[in-house]
Amino acid sequence: MNSMAKPTLSSTIPHYKRRKAKYAPVSAALRELYGYPAWRKAYPPVDELVDCILSQSTTDANRDRAFAALRAAFPTWEAVRDAAEEDVIAAIKPAGLSNQKGPRIQGVLRDITAQRGEINIDFLGDLPVDEAKAWLMKMHGVGPKTAAIVLCFAFNRPAFPVDTHVHRLGQRIGFLPEGISADHAHDVMEAIIPPDDYYAFHLNLIRLGREICNARSPYCERCPLTPHCDYYKRL
Repeated sequence: MNSMAKPTLSSTIPHYKRRKAKYAPVSAALRELYGYPAWRKAYPPVDELVDCILSQSTTDANRDRAFAALRAAFPTWEAVRDAAEEDVIAAIKPAGLSNQKGPRIQGVLRDITAQRGEINIDFLGDLPVDEAKAWLMKMHGVGPKTAAIVLCFAFNRPAFPVDTHVHRLGQRIGFLPEGISADHAHDVMEAIIPPDDYYAFHLNLIRLGREICNARSPYCERCPLTPHCDYYKRL
């Protein structure tokens, strides 16, 4: 009996070739507009993970304030893990949703301890990316975006994070099928964008989403991507 080959991801993406063909001109236009973003100094992996949990549903400024307050209140991640829940919640108030994020952070730190015997996830740098993602996503509150951010930013591994800006622009430009969930969008973007450009392309798309292609009223007249944008062609 003949066995059927497992379909590749690209073969499951509608109009994959058309979507893939958008990458080169869009990337070039973004580079011309914004240049190549400088690699920011990465947090250690556990710091990056906690920082990403704090970033959920808030601004970068509030996330940064909460992270700084948490580190000022507790000398180590072990101290955060073992602290009274209400003390962690109080420390991260600036991030918003602290009643959810405080227990979530402590739960993640306890899960890491239970799995590894210490609060250290450096071993993820030696795993295949898919295995590293799967390990992170077993923890409550860690989804594909958080896992991809930790791997991309803390380990410089080929994982493409999809935040609200990338999810919106990916659909508008036409990289992503309309209506795709953010969770499923990660795999599609990774299939379309070359791994060497994950970091720069991700950051440049976010910048475009903040400055030009905002959610309610995009400034299409200022956007260099209109020749390649499905949304613009429908206007």
